[in-house]
Amino acid sequence: MRVCTRFKINLLDPGAIALPPRREAIEARIRLGDLLIQAKLVTVAQVTKALEIQADRGGRLGDHLVAIGAIGQKALDAFLHRMPAEPANVAATKIGETDLLDLLMKLIYSGHLESIGQFVDAIKLPYHIVLDLVQMAIDRQLLRALGTRQSESLVDMSYAFTDQGRRYAADALEQSRYVGPAPVTIEEFSNQVNLQKVTNELVTFERIRKSFGSLSFSDSMIEQSGPALNSGRAMLLYGPPGNGKTSVALSFANVFHDVIYVPYAVMVDGQIIRVHDPSVHNLPRSAAPMQEETLSFIRSEESDARWVPCRRPFVVTGGELTLEMLDLRYDAIAKCYEAPLHMKALGGCFVIDDFGRQLVSPANLLNRWIVPLESRRDYLKLHTGKTFTIPFEELVIFSTNMEPEDLMDPAFLRRLPYKIEVGAPTPELYRQIFERECERQGLPLTDKIFNFIVARVGKERGLDLAAYQPKFIVDQVMATCRFMGQTPHFEPRYIDYAIDNLRVRRNAPAATKS
Repeated sequence: MRVCTRFKINLLDPGAIALPPRREAIEARIRLGDLLIQAKLVTVAQVTKALEIQADRGGRLGDHLVAIGAIGQKALDAFLHRMPAEPANVAATKIGETDLLDLLMKLIYSGHLESIGQFVDAIKLPYHIVLDLVQMAIDRQLLRALGTRQSESLVDMSYAFTDQGRRYAADALEQSRYVGPAPVTIEEFSNQVNLQKVTNELVTFERIRKSFGSLSFSDSMIEQSGPALNSGRAMLLYGPPGNGKTSVALSFANVFHDVIYVPYAVMVDGQIIRVHDPSVHNLPRSAAPMQEETLSFIRSEESDARWVPCRRPFVVTGGELTLEMLDLRYDAIAKCYEAPLHMKALGGCFVIDDFGRQLVSPANLLNRWIVPLESRRDYLKLHTGKTFTIPFEELVIFSTNMEPEDLMDPAFLRRLPYKIEVGAPTPELYRQIFERECERQGLPLTDKIFNFIVARVGKERGLDLAAYQPKFIVDQVMATCRFMGQTPHFEPRYIDYAIDNLRVRRNAPAATKS
């Protein structure tokens, strides 16, 4: 929710303003303390201490965090600088006032809204700008004031459509059925994307090791991944199936800590493109529950509510990926656009899993990526024929179990500076994975049993060791023990049943007829 600028909002100062009585809107505000914690710039204990000082002395949370040494002034200023600034007036939105008025009328009409507070919540513009738009609507005889209810606050002033206003809103919906927060311009969007590049974060060895969690990989895997992640350049993960390429790629989602800002929508040449996607853009995790009365707010003059703070997006697509999914999708009924997947992934990671198994040919898919990967820019086209540019600031990860040379020509391979093989585990790593899985399921593992399994898998069945096998074998042995009504244990024939299920047996040669 946005409030009138005559209310001076301090950082996390619950007593600084007299807020209008809209509890659900207040609780929806993202707290600055949570954002700083999510970005790993401060700790929960430091925010708690700063809040205690603030409760006693007043002032801004950021100033108190600097005073106690939790964060440097330069780091705090840089963090606040990345927050999209709230527009000072209608002109500062860089969206035509008629477009904003149309949107407000549609929101009021579709949502049956009545008060200024509801208008502010819906359009995500500051209170004073909404007042200007409402006054514009009154001057054009589209709205009429009904008065306030049990309050003297203008926030609770109620309005109703005139007959002319109702027709105006219906006509606006015919032009475009987009009903949501006010958009930002494509120029503002591009500038913000460039402010929050994935290369702004320094990925360390410890971060990657922690992101792997219980996964077992050699240190060499981390040493190869680190420079690739820090470069922001495209990466290729390849190797035989079942050794954790997808797990490696997915674990990278936990490597990045920064908070970035994603707009609800972008306007290009009068057309609306929906960008924010709750399934992709996750809100920063609240690091610690705070008392309800200790509400914290970003300063209104620093934060534009048309942008949603979120974790770096992590988009994963597989065999379902088509070329059409990489273009703007125009909804002919709503008369607006949905951003393509890689546009939603800007500032984060875009993983193409099972590369080579898409319906579209690898060559055609790769040709679509050549220019963006090389120039760090992408070109999109509206149905009107208008072409525009967006930054291509994201980490693209290709993952495949096919031979890279069979999928890509040398020219494209050169554009993938980091090629990391995720191969079969060493016997030592294989043992480590097995021990961890057995411990997790309460199944005793001895040297004799382990050596028996390795011999059966390798020498007798002719299979390569793979990282997925320990869990597969343990799960199968456990299932057999449950079926037999026995205490979980390894038994040679149970192990053979499990290993036989690792592959399909070849048919025996047909008997020769005499």
